[in-house]
Amino acid sequence: MGLFSKFIAKIKGINEFAPADWKELEEELLLSDLGPKLTADFLAQARTVKSENAQEALSQILSSNLSTQDRATLLGQPTTVIMVVGVNGTGKTTSVAKLSASLKKSGKRVVMAAGDTFRAAAVEQLQTWGDRIGVLVVSGKANSDPASVAFDAAKKAEEVNADFLIIDTAGRLHNKSDLMAELEKVKRVVEKVFPINEVLLVIDATTGQNGLQQAKLFTEAVKVTGIILTKVDGTARGGVALAIEKEFDIPIKWIGTGESERDFAPFDAQSYIQGLLS
Repeated sequence: MGLFSKFIAKIKGINEFAPADWKELEEELLLSDLGPKLTADFLAQARTVKSENAQEALSQILSSNLSTQDRATLLGQPTTVIMVVGVNGTGKTTSVAKLSASLKKSGKRVVMAAGDTFRAAAVEQLQTWGDRIGVLVVSGKANSDPASVAFDAAKKAEEVNADFLIIDTAGRLHNKSDLMAELEKVKRVVEKVFPINEVLLVIDATTGQNGLQQAKLFTEAVKVTGIILTKVDGTARGGVALAIEKEFDIPIKWIGTGESERDFAPFDAQSYIQGLLS
């Protein structure tokens, strides 16, 4: 059942909501990870909704809180370079692989850079994915310089005339300033070969308001151009998508719903809204 389906069912055919009904809706919204600010804004708008057009009105309200930024991939010539950033545990490395698989299926030549060198499992994971989906992976030795790996990957992408270079990055260092300095270094080194076209931030939908904090941290340090929302399943209410777009005006571009490369798709705003309503 969608987040707002119960609300629509109750509001249809009645002229007034009792105070207890509004309180129940407020609790539902907070539990869905919309956050207190967006919840308050939504309730204020929802109080103007009439019963006869509840679903249409709520759809318009929800749509008005989504980002108006372009959700298409920002392309470069001759090679589009995408940095994928985020904290460890969000599904960052897996998202790099799934994005690469999706692009390869559409006929694009793709190179992946295993730049999360401080986590050996991440390099091995990306290499395993590369073998599975048939995409070249450029990696270095354990604990090698991530910027060096990214640079080598950029040169390899140039050599093989790749359409896309997808760069996995470190998700954790000793402190926040170290991590952000490392990401900036990767960007600076890669841009000696190609400009960075996209910086995609991976957010785990199940982390709720922590996702907002992560978005704040990364957008303060790097120019994030889009979001990959992962683990969007039955346990994730998904309201954090609205909260992030409203707060930062960053479009969600991709969603991951499972473990295989098939469980990854472009974010469809209208389908998302309809899912909340129905």
